[in-house]
Amino acid sequence: MEAYNQRFLSEQASRRRDIFKDSALGLVSTCSFPAMVGTADMMLKTAGVHLIGYEKIGGGHCTAIIRGAIADVRLAVESGVQTAEQFGQLVSSLVIPRPYPNLEAVLPINSRLSALAENSYNRLSDQAIGLVETRGFPALVGAADAMLKAADVQLAAYEKIGAGLCTAIIRGSVANVAVAVEAGMYEAERIGELNAVMVIPRPLDELEQTLPVASCWIEERQPLNLPVNIKEQVAETELVQLPDLTRLPLKMSEE
Repeated sequence: MEAYNQRFLSEQASRRRDIFKDSALGLVSTCSFPAMVGTADMMLKTAGVHLIGYEKIGGGHCTAIIRGAIADVRLAVESGVQTAEQFGQLVSSLVIPRPYPNLEAVLPINSRLSALAENSYNRLSDQAIGLVETRGFPALVGAADAMLKAADVQLAAYEKIGAGLCTAIIRGSVANVAVAVEAGMYEAERIGELNAVMVIPRPLDELEQTLPVASCWIEERQPLNLPVNIKEQVAETELVQLPDLTRLPLKMSEE
């Protein structure tokens, strides 16, 4: 039994080394949650990488972590940096080719990637997500209320990253989300301070699975309710007797 356990541990360690052999880690850090989500979305759509998750360390700093082939990660991080710079929210970026396996013991890299691969159902297919980030909770609540009243959207969740920054996350069709985000921007500026906004049409599966969600808006299949009244009596119908077609005279055509 002890020999079997040693062989199993050795095979597991060898498998982990193979996973990290030709892969790379990419990290892009921003000082805004919507900017980080937009950066992650752009990295996923630029190259064949996997979004492992996010790390929030307070003070408004948050990092998107991706993994994949070295060339794909380099290309994705470059695209993510450009996206974060466009929003003026870039803090730093990093690419680690062939990371040492000891990183797996400290950073939950494999566990997160396995969890993302298990669930392939995308609740946001053919939908869009909108993010409005404010500095101060009253501005967030006011912006969320304005967005819900401005268009047919749902408030999915909200996220706090420190330094007074909090983000409302809404869901709906692309047009409704765009209208709602615009209304939320004006309301946030009226109440307090608007920090960042983002609209992401049709997000990919891995991005959707890393976003915070509220169980109140996840769709569930509802039973079909037919409008049937059992107490209502069916009216009796009158039976009509059809004639015997074999006894009907045949019409002879004259030559």
